[in-house]
Amino acid sequence: MNKVVFDFNHIPDLPAFYGEFARQFALSESFGANLDALWDEVTGGIALPVEIDFAHVNASRKRRFGALILLFEEAEEELDGKLRFNLHEKVAAAGKAKE
Repeated sequence: MNKVVFDFNHIPDLPAFYGEFARQFALSESFGANLDALWDEVTGGIALPVEIDFAHVNASRKRRFGALILLFEEAEEELDGKLRFNLHEKVAAAGKAKE
């Protein structure tokens, strides 16, 4: 299974995420860069199976990127094991990644 990591220490906003998603999956410039286009790509455009990790997602980033997180959680359920989604938080006290 291919693994793709999105490091939210380097993704400040949704446009940056969409750009990184398009880059990581080699999408054409016609990618719509919105939630509907993302859903279409995740559930029928990108090569599956795939494991997608969101790294360094603290509480503030969970709020900011909540719609993305929900989309990937729903896609994971719908795709029946063809997509694995992991969310890793940065633990402030220890500085370690936590699932």
